[in-house]
Amino acid sequence: MTDAVLPTPATEPSLHTLYRDHRSWLESWLRRRLGNAWDAADLSQDTFLRILASAQPVAQLQEPRAYLVTVGKRLLVNFHQRRSLEQAYLNALARLPEDCVPSPEQRWLLLETLQALDELLDGLPPAVRRAFLWSQLEGLGYREIAERLKVSERTVKRYMAQAYEHCLLVEL
Repeated sequence: MTDAVLPTPATEPSLHTLYRDHRSWLESWLRRRLGNAWDAADLSQDTFLRILASAQPVAQLQEPRAYLVTVGKRLLVNFHQRRSLEQAYLNALARLPEDCVPSPEQRWLLLETLQALDELLDGLPPAVRRAFLWSQLEGLGYREIAERLKVSERTVKRYMAQAYEHCLLVEL
Protein backbone atom coordinates (compact mmCIF):
# COMPACT_ATOMS: atom_id res chain seq x y z
CA MET A 1 0.00 0.00 0.00
CA THR A 2 1.42 3.43 -0.91
CA ASP A 3 1.45 6.39 1.41
CA ALA A 4 -1.26 8.89 0.56
CA VAL A 5 -0.32 12.51 0.15
CA LEU A 6 -2.06 14.60 2.76
CA PRO A 7 -4.11 17.48 1.43
CA THR A 8 -2.70 20.92 2.09
CA PRO A 9 -4.59 24.07 3.03
CA ALA A 10 -5.92 26.10 0.13
CA THR A 11 -3.57 28.99 0.88
CA GLU A 12 -0.43 26.87 0.84
CA PRO A 13 -0.11 26.54 -2.94
CA SER A 14 -0.65 30.29 -3.21
CA LEU A 15 2.01 31.00 -0.60
CA HIS A 16 4.31 28.56 -2.35
CA THR A 17 3.72 30.36 -5.64
CA LEU A 18 4.23 33.77 -4.01
CA TYR A 19 7.48 32.55 -2.47
CA ARG A 20 8.71 30.91 -5.66
CA ASP A 21 7.87 33.89 -7.86
CA HIS A 22 8.98 36.75 -5.60
CA ARG A 23 11.52 35.59 -3.00
CA SER A 24 14.61 36.43 -5.03
CA TRP A 25 13.14 39.79 -6.04
CA LEU A 26 12.35 40.59 -2.37
CA GLU A 27 15.82 39.55 -1.26
CA SER A 28 17.38 41.82 -3.89
CA TRP A 29 15.15 44.68 -2.78
CA LEU A 30 16.15 44.13 0.85
CA ARG A 31 19.84 43.69 -0.02
CA ARG A 32 19.89 47.11 -1.70
CA ARG A 33 18.51 48.68 1.48
CA LEU A 34 20.69 46.74 3.90
CA GLY A 35 23.89 46.32 1.92
CA ASN A 36 24.11 42.80 3.31
CA ALA A 37 22.96 39.56 1.65
CA TRP A 38 22.75 37.62 4.94
CA ASP A 39 20.42 40.05 6.67
CA ALA A 40 18.41 40.42 3.47
CA ALA A 41 17.90 36.65 3.30
CA ASP A 42 16.84 36.58 6.97
CA LEU A 43 14.37 39.43 6.52
CA SER A 44 13.01 37.86 3.35
CA GLN A 45 12.27 34.66 5.26
CA ASP A 46 10.75 36.68 8.10
CA THR A 47 8.52 38.45 5.58
CA PHE A 48 7.12 35.18 4.29
CA LEU A 49 6.69 33.86 7.82
CA ARG A 50 4.70 36.98 8.71
CA ILE A 51 2.53 36.46 5.65
CA LEU A 52 2.02 32.82 6.57
CA ALA A 53 0.95 33.81 10.08
CA SER A 54 -1.30 36.65 8.93
CA ALA A 55 -5.01 36.44 8.22
CA GLN A 56 -4.51 37.99 4.75
CA PRO A 57 -5.52 35.41 2.11
CA VAL A 58 -2.52 35.18 -0.20
CA ALA A 59 -4.69 34.12 -3.12
CA GLN A 60 -6.52 37.47 -3.02
CA LEU A 61 -3.42 39.67 -3.33
CA GLN A 62 -3.78 42.00 -6.31
CA GLU A 63 -0.25 43.44 -6.05
CA PRO A 64 1.96 40.82 -4.41
CA ARG A 65 5.17 42.85 -4.65
CA ALA A 66 3.54 45.90 -3.10
CA TYR A 67 2.31 43.70 -0.24
CA LEU A 68 5.76 42.14 0.17
CA VAL A 69 7.34 45.61 0.25
CA THR A 70 4.87 46.76 2.90
CA VAL A 71 5.62 43.80 5.14
CA GLY A 72 9.34 44.05 4.32
CA LYS A 73 9.46 47.76 5.23
CA ARG A 74 7.93 47.06 8.63
CA LEU A 75 10.52 44.38 9.25
CA LEU A 76 13.28 46.76 8.09
CA VAL A 77 12.15 49.36 10.61
CA ASN A 78 12.15 46.72 13.36
CA PHE A 79 15.58 45.52 12.21
CA HIS A 80 17.08 49.01 12.36
CA GLN A 81 15.49 49.71 15.74
CA ARG A 82 16.90 46.45 17.07
CA ARG A 83 20.37 47.27 15.71
CA SER A 84 20.22 50.76 17.19
CA LEU A 85 19.21 49.36 20.56
CA GLU A 86 21.96 46.75 20.36
CA GLN A 87 24.56 49.40 19.52
CA ALA A 88 23.44 51.62 22.41
CA TYR A 89 23.72 48.62 24.72
CA LEU A 90 27.22 47.77 23.45
CA ASN A 91 28.29 51.40 23.88
CA ALA A 92 27.03 51.34 27.48
CA LEU A 93 28.92 48.09 28.09
CA ALA A 94 32.12 49.60 26.72
CA ARG A 95 31.93 52.34 29.38
CA LEU A 96 31.69 49.84 32.25
CA PRO A 97 34.74 48.98 34.35
CA GLU A 98 36.16 45.63 33.27
CA ASP A 99 35.18 43.84 36.49
CA CYS A 100 31.51 44.88 36.00
CA VAL A 101 31.14 43.67 32.41
CA PRO A 102 28.51 40.90 32.23
CA SER A 103 29.34 37.49 30.79
CA PRO A 104 28.35 36.74 27.17
CA GLU A 105 25.34 34.76 28.44
CA GLN A 106 24.22 37.65 30.65
CA ARG A 107 24.72 40.10 27.78
CA TRP A 108 22.57 37.93 25.53
CA LEU A 109 19.79 37.73 28.13
CA LEU A 110 19.95 41.47 28.76
CA LEU A 111 19.82 42.24 25.05
CA GLU A 112 16.87 39.89 24.57
CA THR A 113 15.09 41.59 27.48
CA LEU A 114 15.79 45.04 26.05
CA GLN A 115 14.44 43.97 22.67
CA ALA A 116 11.31 42.53 24.24
CA LEU A 117 10.79 45.76 26.18
CA ASP A 118 11.34 47.78 23.01
CA GLU A 119 8.73 45.69 21.19
CA LEU A 120 6.32 46.00 24.11
CA LEU A 121 6.57 49.79 24.07
CA ASP A 122 6.48 50.07 20.28
CA GLY A 123 3.78 52.46 19.18
CA LEU A 124 3.88 54.72 22.23
CA PRO A 125 4.63 58.40 21.65
CA PRO A 126 8.27 59.23 22.54
CA ALA A 127 7.41 61.32 25.63
CA VAL A 128 5.15 58.57 27.02
CA ARG A 129 7.82 55.98 26.37
CA ARG A 130 10.52 58.08 28.08
CA ALA A 131 8.32 58.75 31.10
CA PHE A 132 7.56 55.06 31.48
CA LEU A 133 11.21 54.00 31.12
CA TRP A 134 12.47 56.65 33.54
CA SER A 135 9.88 55.58 36.06
CA GLN A 136 10.45 51.85 35.71
CA LEU A 137 14.19 51.66 35.03
CA GLU A 138 15.57 54.66 36.87
CA GLY A 139 12.97 54.82 39.62
CA LEU A 140 12.21 58.50 39.01
CA GLY A 141 9.13 60.02 40.56
CA TYR A 142 6.50 61.89 38.60
CA ARG A 143 7.89 65.28 39.67
CA GLU A 144 11.38 64.42 38.39
CA ILE A 145 9.96 63.06 35.13
CA ALA A 146 7.84 66.19 34.72
CA GLU A 147 10.95 68.35 35.15
CA ARG A 148 12.93 66.34 32.60
CA LEU A 149 10.10 66.42 30.07
CA LYS A 150 9.14 70.02 30.90
CA VAL A 151 5.49 69.07 31.43
CA SER A 152 3.15 69.06 34.43
CA GLU A 153 2.93 66.18 36.88
CA ARG A 154 -0.66 65.69 35.75
CA THR A 155 0.63 65.12 32.19
CA VAL A 156 3.13 62.57 33.52
CA LYS A 157 0.28 60.75 35.28
CA ARG A 158 -1.60 60.63 31.97
CA TYR A 159 1.53 59.37 30.21
CA MET A 160 2.00 56.63 32.77
CA ALA A 161 -1.64 55.57 32.55
CA GLN A 162 -1.31 55.45 28.76
CA ALA A 163 1.86 53.35 29.00
CA TYR A 164 0.34 50.90 31.50
CA GLU A 165 -2.79 50.56 29.39
CA HIS A 166 -0.66 49.93 26.29
CA CYS A 167 1.33 47.22 28.10
CA LEU A 168 -1.82 45.52 29.34
CA LEU A 169 -3.43 45.55 25.89
CA VAL A 170 -0.28 44.17 24.25
CA GLU A 171 -0.16 41.36 26.79
CA LEU A 172 -3.77 40.34 25.99
